[in-house]
Amino acid sequence: MRTERESAIRLLRILMVASLVVPAALFAYVSYNDYDDVYSVADERIDRSLDALQEQALKVFGTVDRIFPEVHEVVRGMSDRQIIAEQSALAVRLRRIADVMPPVQSIDLIDRDGEVLASSAPEPDWKNKNVAERNYFKAQAEDDGGTYIGGLRRTADGATEIFEVSRRLASADGAFRGVIAVAVRPRYFDEFYAMIEQAPGNSYGLVRSDGLLLARYPAGALYSQQLSPKSPLRMAIDNGVTHGLFSVDFGEVDHVDRRVGFRKLPDYPVFAIASIERSALRGQWLSLMASHLIFGLPATLLLFVTLWVALRRTRRLHEEAERRELAEDALRQAQRLEAIGQLTGGVAHDFNNLLMIVSGTVQRLRRYVTGSTETHLLDTIVNATRRGESLTRQLLAFSRRQMLQPSVIDLAEWLPELKDMLSRSLRGDIEIRVSISQQPCAVKVDPNEFELALLNLAFNARDAMPSGGTLTIAAKPVSMHGRRLEEGLSGEFVAIRVADTGSGIPPEVLPRVFEPFFTTKEVGKGTGLGLSQVYGFARQSGGAASITTSARRGTAVTLFLPQSTEQPAQPHKDSKTARAAPPAGTVLLVEDNAEVAEVGRIYFEQLGYKVCLASSAQAGLDALAKDSHIDIVFSDILMPGGMNGLELADRVRRQFPDIPMLLTTGYSSSGQDAVRRGFQVLQKPYDLAALERALAGARRAEQAPPRQQAAG
Repeated sequence: MRTERESAIRLLRILMVASLVVPAALFAYVSYNDYDDVYSVADERIDRSLDALQEQALKVFGTVDRIFPEVHEVVRGMSDRQIIAEQSALAVRLRRIADVMPPVQSIDLIDRDGEVLASSAPEPDWKNKNVAERNYFKAQAEDDGGTYIGGLRRTADGATEIFEVSRRLASADGAFRGVIAVAVRPRYFDEFYAMIEQAPGNSYGLVRSDGLLLARYPAGALYSQQLSPKSPLRMAIDNGVTHGLFSVDFGEVDHVDRRVGFRKLPDYPVFAIASIERSALRGQWLSLMASHLIFGLPATLLLFVTLWVALRRTRRLHEEAERRELAEDALRQAQRLEAIGQLTGGVAHDFNNLLMIVSGTVQRLRRYVTGSTETHLLDTIVNATRRGESLTRQLLAFSRRQMLQPSVIDLAEWLPELKDMLSRSLRGDIEIRVSISQQPCAVKVDPNEFELALLNLAFNARDAMPSGGTLTIAAKPVSMHGRRLEEGLSGEFVAIRVADTGSGIPPEVLPRVFEPFFTTKEVGKGTGLGLSQVYGFARQSGGAASITTSARRGTAVTLFLPQSTEQPAQPHKDSKTARAAPPAGTVLLVEDNAEVAEVGRIYFEQLGYKVCLASSAQAGLDALAKDSHIDIVFSDILMPGGMNGLELADRVRRQFPDIPMLLTTGYSSSGQDAVRRGFQVLQKPYDLAALERALAGARRAEQAPPRQQAAG
């Protein structure tokens, strides 16, 4: 069915391509030729402009170069003192030279210390002025720089922009005695550029070899007078290229994309540049294309649109059919998983009661059995009981019926401790790396189930790296606003990513990895419940789990757990303190299963308690009303008789607030509700040590300040 759909869509696509291929190929050919013609004409215009720019710039700098020997001849044989004495006469002669040269703003004579001795400019502009720190002076003072072109600056009155062209003023013996500086007006270049061909988008200018713009027309909105070392023009200049044409984004200068040509002035560190905006070139090209499109486009579009409508309708029908199939598959999968969950929840309580009876009976037998063979048999029974408990726990986790006892944990403290435990559990050829964000990474989860989930992932990673590798555990806050991993998942989360460098998972089995009992391991080497426990734990904790894999980079499983703003719970003091004074008193044991009640009675008696038995919640209340010496109530949650253990606990809390309450269950939907209401809940099957710890917790909860309980 899917192949037929794909074939129909593929045929329509081929017809659409066929309806366009001939006119499109012809249009592309013509477009390419026209585009090439537009740029060829533009390049010819740029070359002609560069001829004019280069010729004019050479005349200006040649004129400036003739000033230097003339001024040098004027001051030949004169000392600095003589120059100062004849400042007025020299100023007149310098002004006469400058006035006949339109590009020149002023001419300055500068001594070896940077003091201006004489100038063609008005006296207030240069009197007592020192230019020793300016680049055009430094270049001549440090070495004979030849003709040096300085940077842009404004005159003292701020009205005119200039740049200096300088040469060294040498004494008869060749020693440095000062500088001759000629101030040139960039405006002179701009006036000339304004007379060149002014097509839309044209721009002209001069740039120094270090990228400094000396002149530019039109000025427009300049963002920088300096080309960065990484600009194409600057890189070409730095590499010794003397001329060229290329397309470049002049974003650093005016934020305009241009076609640029440049050419170096012979004997000067200056380049003439001419450019055309590429948008103007594109406009010319598009005008040509529009004239072509007027013919032939309507008929082509009509045929194309007809086929497109047919394709869209066909695809819509096929997508609707696929969505229906996917929805049916998802419904069947959900029903299958829900059935597993209901089956698991239905048998978990009775199964855990059976495990409780078996494990309790084994504990009693150990008192009377001393032989090694019999002890070994009892150990075998205990191991089988624990495996049964683990399987039930994993099934409950996948079906989201596991009873969680969440507390706030700080991953910055918790994950390094887990790393130490994993280092002892995994092989030595596996490197473990832990990376935690500097931002807060607190989550409110059941620590035991969280630890089990990470252990399952770590052991899967170990099996995927038989020759060693790297296991990386990373945690960081993520915001899921606007992107949903699963329906209803949005907000602030902490992503815990567990990645290995193993062989990866085949793509064909990846969609099934979270299913219970599905495994790619050999028979006897995996139950198929590890990843299902991870998935169930994440979903029941209000988050989600995702998996990515690659044959070359390994597998990564990411848990998304809701971020908590609460303070992490403080660890309780060592239980040795509680055991220092053995408990004494009377416990009311409420259990409808006589065999389970017998196991519980023996455990309590071993802890030093006197036990009062009740087979129902109502019988427990009656016993409390008759006996005022009961010190603690221990009740199963799931019981017949119209009142369950949680309802009994609520009654005890209201009527006998001083009596601690401890609940137990193999599985009950009310177990999680009991935890939320603040009751201590012990999971079946339990042993003596677990019972002792739970009793200590119940006593601590009873001694803690009372808190408001949820209604109902």
